[in-house]
Amino acid sequence: MANSAQARKRARQGEKRRQHNASRRSLLRTRIKQVVAAIDTGDKEKAQAAYAKAVPIIDTMAGSSLIHKNKAARHKSRLNARIKALA
Repeated sequence: MANSAQARKRARQGEKRRQHNASRRSLLRTRIKQVVAAIDTGDKEKAQAAYAKAVPIIDTMAGSSLIHKNKAARHKSRLNARIKALA
């Protein structure tokens, strides 16, 4: 347990940050799942629309270091490849 005032404050800040990051990570996963679900239905237009909504979220999370930039690029690349394969 934190004993000093500084340590108690850092513990509070860390908990607040953890909850904030968890919320943003959940949004990221939701957007990716929406694209995958649209791909699984076979509707290319719906998949492209979901992908267009997911890309800014993925980029934002990579920019704020929630996920690594390479992981963001990998997600976008794999999703886009699956959408193109629908043709």
